[in-house]
Amino acid sequence: MNAITIVIGSICILVIAYRLYGTFMAAKVLKLNNSTPTPAHEFNDGKDYVPTNKWVTFGHHFAAIAAAGPLVGPILAAQFGYLPGLLWLLIGAVIGGAVHDAVVLFASMRRKGKSLSEVAKEEMGPVAGFCTGLAMLFIIVITMAGLSMVVLNALQNNPWGTFSVAITIPIAMAIGLFYRKTGNLKFASTVGFILLMIGVFIGPWIKQTALGDLLTLDTKTLAIILPIYAFFAAALPVWLLLAPRDYLSSFMKIGVFIALIIGVFIINPPIHMPALSQFIHGGGPTMTGPVWPFISITIACGAISGFHAFIGSGTTPKMLDRWTDIKPVAFGAMLVECLVGIMALVAATALQPADYFAINSTPDVYKTLGMHIVDLPHLSNEIGVNLAGRPGGAVTLAVGMTYIFTKIPWFSHLAPYFYQFVIMFEAVFILTAIDSGTRVARYLLQDFLGEFYKPLKKVDWQPGAIFTSALACFMWGYLLFSGDIGSVWALFGVSNQLMASIGLIVGATVILKIADKRRYMFTCLIPLAYLYVTVNYAGYWMVKNVYLNHAAAGYNLLNGVLSIIMLILGLIIMITAVRYWFKYMKSSSISTADISASPKA
Repeated sequence: MNAITIVIGSICILVIAYRLYGTFMAAKVLKLNNSTPTPAHEFNDGKDYVPTNKWVTFGHHFAAIAAAGPLVGPILAAQFGYLPGLLWLLIGAVIGGAVHDAVVLFASMRRKGKSLSEVAKEEMGPVAGFCTGLAMLFIIVITMAGLSMVVLNALQNNPWGTFSVAITIPIAMAIGLFYRKTGNLKFASTVGFILLMIGVFIGPWIKQTALGDLLTLDTKTLAIILPIYAFFAAALPVWLLLAPRDYLSSFMKIGVFIALIIGVFIINPPIHMPALSQFIHGGGPTMTGPVWPFISITIACGAISGFHAFIGSGTTPKMLDRWTDIKPVAFGAMLVECLVGIMALVAATALQPADYFAINSTPDVYKTLGMHIVDLPHLSNEIGVNLAGRPGGAVTLAVGMTYIFTKIPWFSHLAPYFYQFVIMFEAVFILTAIDSGTRVARYLLQDFLGEFYKPLKKVDWQPGAIFTSALACFMWGYLLFSGDIGSVWALFGVSNQLMASIGLIVGATVILKIADKRRYMFTCLIPLAYLYVTVNYAGYWMVKNVYLNHAAAGYNLLNGVLSIIMLILGLIIMITAVRYWFKYMKSSSISTADISASPKA
C-alpha cells in the first residue's frame, strides 16, 4: 500500500458523499430553503448575530472544529494498523460526523441560534436540557485536559519548541492591537506570519543560552504553566489574543496540509505500518484496549465529534446568511476535517512501525515490544531532539511530516526547522482551542452556579468571570497534572463521543418533527445506535480495567467518577428522548410552535 492510493481514494469518496448524501440531507431530510430569514438576519445586531458570506463562515467553522483532534486521534489509533483508522475516518465522517454537524446546526438555527442544552430543553423538556448542560460542562473540562496533554509531550525538554510557541503570544497580541488601531488586515497578516517564521528559525540560537535553559521544562512544570496561561487568556478581550491567533493559525493549518498533500504526491511514500497490527486485541502501548471500541473513541474529531456541537450551536448558527449554507459549512467542513485526519494517519503510518512505537511508548514499555528502531536515531540526530518516549501524537505527526518533506531533495537539510515548525503549528492550534474552551467552560459554570448566586449569571461581572475562569482552569488543570495521555485521551474520547450521541439524539428529535417521512430519522438513529453502544462499552471498560483498577497504570478515582456520571447523564437523556419519540409518534398533529420554528418547505 502506498500513500497516493489512500489519498486519492479518500478524496473521491468524500467528494461523492458530499455531492450525493449531503444533497439528500439538505433537500429531503432537513428541507433547506431560503424562504425564511436565518437567525443572523432576524436578530442582526452587528455583534453576535451577523449575516456572513458562506465561505467566510466556512473558514470560521472549520478553524473552530478542526483543532488538535484530527491531528492526534488518527496518530494514536495507528497502533492498530492503518486500516481500522482509515475505515472509521471515512465511514464515521460520512454516516455520522457530517450528519451530526448538519442537524445540530439546523436544530440550533430553528431555535434562534441557541446552545444545544437550550435546544434540548425546548425540544424534549427541562430534564433533557439540564442533563445536556451538565454533560457539556463535564465534556468541555475533559476536552481541555486531553488537548493540553498533547502539548506537554511535544514541549517537554524542548526549548526550541517552547520558545517558538511562547513567542506566538506576544506576536498575536501585537497583531491584534495593530489591526484594531489601523484596520489594515493584509499588512497585519503578513507581518504576523513573518514574525512566526522568525520565531522558528532563531530557535537554534536560543537552545544554547540561559533563556534556553529556562525554557527546558518537564511535563509537570508545563502542566502548571498551561492552566495559568489559560486563565489570563480567557480573561483577556477576544480581539487581543484569541481572534488574531485563530486567524493566523488558520492560514498555517491550510497551508501545512496543502504542502503535505503535495509532498505525498511528489514522494509517494510507502505505508510501512501493516493493515492490522498485533495490538488489535488489546495491550497496545498507546491505548491498552482492543480495536473496538477504542478505534472510535481514539479517533473522535475527524470521524464524529461532540465538540462540534459547541460550535454548531454557538457562533456559527448566528452567522449563516442562508439556510442552504448549512450544507457547505457544516456537512462540507466535517468532510474536510476527515481529510485532515487521513493525512495525519498517512504521516504516522509512513514511519517504520518500530520508530512509531518508540515515539509513542515509554522506554520501559518499548523494551517489552521486542522491536528495533530503524530511522529514528538518524532523525533524532538531524532534528536535534531525542524523539523516543514522546507519546501524545504531536511528535509523531511532526516526525512523519518531516520524514516526508525531507525526502524532497531541496529540503533534505531542513529537518530541524520542519520539525519545530510543525510542533509550533500544532501547539498554536491547541492553545487556541484551550483559550476558547476555557472561555466556554467559564460561561457554563456561570450559568450553573448562577442558579445559586444570581450575580454569577452576569457574564460581564468581573469578579464572577475571574472566579469561574479560575475554577475552570483548576478543574482541567488537575486532570492534566494527574493523568497520562492514554487515560486522559480515552476519557476525552468517551466524553466527546457521548456528546456526539446527545447531538444525534437532538437531531433525530428535530427530524421526527419536520421531515416528510419519519424513516428519515434513521439518518441519525443508525450512527446513534453504533455510537451509543460503543461509548458506553468503552466507558465501562475504562472504569473497570483502568480507572478503578488499583493494578493499572492509569488508576484514577476522579476519572472513574467522571466517566460514571457522564454515562448516567447520557442514559437519562436517551430514556427521555425515546419516551418523547413514542409519545410524539402517537400524536397526529404538529404544534404551531414547531411549524413556525422551522424554515418553510
